[in-house]
Amino acid sequence: MRLAVDGHAVYAYTGARAPDPTLPTLVFVHGAALDHSIWALQSRYFAHHGYNVLALDLPGHGRSAGPALASVAAIADWLVAVQDAVGIAQATLIGYSLGALAALDAAGRYPSRVARLALLGPSVPMPVADVLLDAARANDHLAYELITGWSYSAAHQLGGNQQPGMWMTGNGMRLMERCAPGVLHTDLLACHEYSGGLAAAATLRCPVLMLLGERDQMAPPKNTRALIAALDSPSVVTIPDCGHSLMAEAPDAVLDALRRFLQRLAVAAP
Repeated sequence: MRLAVDGHAVYAYTGARAPDPTLPTLVFVHGAALDHSIWALQSRYFAHHGYNVLALDLPGHGRSAGPALASVAAIADWLVAVQDAVGIAQATLIGYSLGALAALDAAGRYPSRVARLALLGPSVPMPVADVLLDAARANDHLAYELITGWSYSAAHQLGGNQQPGMWMTGNGMRLMERCAPGVLHTDLLACHEYSGGLAAAATLRCPVLMLLGERDQMAPPKNTRALIAALDSPSVVTIPDCGHSLMAEAPDAVLDALRRFLQRLAVAAP
């Protein structure tokens, strides 16, 4: 699906289905230097099981035009503008890493627009190492190599993915390499500078799922303690032996956790 937001072309994967106003909507938000394709399994499943799906390419990423947005708050504002462009009053936001911060910020500042929230690989705060920021600023390939090395658990760097034929580290590296110069640095700096996560979390009253990788080095589970404490009874799921690249390393576990979260809420709804 192609649409215009703030004067720029935006791409959203919908599972080849036009949005249906009678169905609940899921908005998937990727992380730094990535695109909608990281949600391939999860977005396609939900698109064919009773949901509208918008797996977005953020501005300057994938097939979406315009410059990369320079702050988490700007991305959050943009997510609401996407909902307006599609005519969706309220959606479930499902964000990964940088996308998790943006989804959290949007839910905090636009509570009427967010029905539910799923945060995958979050960290509040989300500091980025100087060596990584410096490499990304210089458009040095070292930045991609560092992220690849830190994003996967040791076991999954050896292979054995659940999706036959998928080379996890190679695919992740190539996806980042496709980004325009400067995009990765813009994304990482937005993560590094974001300070509103705990304040946003304290205001939330919508159901929240937190999905963590047990061996995540980019956003270690210990960095979520303050966020969990600030939230009102979040559901917390930790995937064993999994690093930061949750959807690549454990696609089925991620899908199952999202399904359980959404199904439980559907049953509880009046």
